[in-house]
Amino acid sequence: KLVKQGVRDMVRLSDSRMSGTSYGACILHVSPESYIGGPLALVKTGDRISMVVVEDLKRTMLVQYAGVSGDYNPVHTDEIFATRVAGYPTVFAHGMLTMGLTGRMLTDYVGVGNLTRYGVRFTRQVFPGDTLTATATVTGLREENGAHIVELDVVTVNQNGEEVLKGSAAARCAAG
Repeated sequence: KLVKQGVRDMVRLSDSRMSGTSYGACILHVSPESYIGGPLALVKTGDRISMVVVEDLKRTMLVQYAGVSGDYNPVHTDEIFATRVAGYPTVFAHGMLTMGLTGRMLTDYVGVGNLTRYGVRFTRQVFPGDTLTATATVTGLREENGAHIVELDVVTVNQNGEEVLKGSAAARCAAG
């Protein structure tokens, strides 16, 4: 209604993601660090962020991931095959599912469009019932072609503190 009346100067409310709303009541979240380029402008070597990326992994998620990825290897979805034929204790998650869950922590931290490199090594199988916590640690800050880059070490552990994934990533940030 206000737009039709010519009002263009509005207060915007948002969850900071600006979910595609172009008009209407949105209050924009402005944090003090936004003045210097956003939260990543304040990072320093040694900073760490952790996030539970899955709690009590369900077999359903394994089947859904098999469908989405096209990886129908029965060790991930068929209990009888996994235990009696392949000799595993039970079915287990696709490594790329674990990588994807960990990647969500990274993109929540640095922003989807800012992640420039992400690579991992799978160090232990992930089973139904596992809870995974991913941690990124800032290992360095550098400038590359005029962009500020943050280097990260990435580790994901299960509920027993056992490492299931280890890797590294890099992301652009607004200030160095």
